[in-house]
Amino acid sequence: MDWDEPKAKSASGHTVGEPLDKLSKEELEGRLKSLEGEIARLKAELEQKKKHEAAAAELFTGKS
Repeated sequence: MDWDEPKAKSASGHTVGEPLDKLSKEELEGRLKSLEGEIARLKAELEQKKKHEAAAAELFTGKS
């Protein structure tokens, strides 16, 4: 994607930094719920990666 191409909407239908003043309360609540779910998903994946990294460190160095 080139710098002058418009940013594509994310699959969730919103873009970070997008103006919010035209959205209804219901739309804002829906986006917030969606983003909270995504944050939980990201945290879970990060935790799995940390566990994997710690297991590899233990295997190769004998340290945690």
